[in-house]
Amino acid sequence: MIDRFYAQMQAMQMLSKAQDVTADNLANINTPGFKGGTIFYRLLQDNVDENTDATGTPLTEAMQRINLEQGILEPTGNLFDFGISGEGFFVVEEEGQTFLTRDGRFRMDSDGYLVNSRGAKVQGNAGDIRIQSYFQANGQDGHEPVLEVAKDGTIRVNERAHDQIQIVNISDPEKLERRGHAYFSIDEEFIKSDGEKGVMMQGYYEKGNVDPMNEMVDMMKTMQMFESQQKAMQSSDETLSQAINSLGRF
Repeated sequence: MIDRFYAQMQAMQMLSKAQDVTADNLANINTPGFKGGTIFYRLLQDNVDENTDATGTPLTEAMQRINLEQGILEPTGNLFDFGISGEGFFVVEEEGQTFLTRDGRFRMDSDGYLVNSRGAKVQGNAGDIRIQSYFQANGQDGHEPVLEVAKDGTIRVNERAHDQIQIVNISDPEKLERRGHAYFSIDEEFIKSDGEKGVMMQGYYEKGNVDPMNEMVDMMKTMQMFESQQKAMQSSDETLSQAINSLGRF
């Protein structure tokens, strides 16, 4: 009977974690570049004998996986908005830390650096991207400078190559860790700078890949299963109480 309580408690804990992931997905529907989370259940196999309950049922652990499916690329017409069609991440540096992100809503700060909405510096092939020539060309001959970014991320000012926005791939998506603000981190050994990369789209940004309808359906299903486990636990508690009361009569 106690083992039944444990199994029901474990199920409720996993369902609670699933609900937390769903709530986080819904809270970030409008976060550019956000990648939703999904829950999967991993069988504990390190020691089969130890990781089973008294009925022989294998124990499982709820794990979160990041959904890297492509989000919709929304056109903005802004020269400093960028989306990646396909695989890959932008690289930004904030307060001495390096992060990966799919949020390409960039701007140019007062010093000519390409930064994101938080002021983190966007990384190019040689480090921080500084488009100083954009300022230098501004107003020359009475014409506005022309800033273009090619599909491979190459930045050109008045048709002159200046730098290239860095796009990196990862070798193991399971190693990605969320860091908030649509940021991710991963150990350097899992970052690949070569191989096939996505296409850079200037004048677009990537919306979050969360489907609100699917998330609401998942939330309702999880609530129903959680309530079912609660009722089962209450039933087990009543049965155990009756058994204890019966034994007390002898």
